Amino acid sequence: MINYEPFWNTIKKSGVSTYSLINRHHISSATIQKLRHNKPINTTTINDLCRILNCSIQDIATYIPSEEDQPL
Repeated sequence: MINYEPFWNTIKKSGVSTYSLINRHHISSATIQKLRHNKPINTTTINDLCRILNCSIQDIATYIPSEEDQPL
């Protein structure tokens, strides 16, 4: 499972608000909701967040093995 807890820590440290992400950087409110609930987002969005927050992918998401992962 992809977990976006690092994202919330990163924006807290950066001082960037979700309001700013939505209104200044045009990240959709639906994307913010997906981040809140650890739902899938695309790599283009992860790239945009890394650019906006001047951070690396690890500062946005982590992988946590889960029984809820789809079978391979």
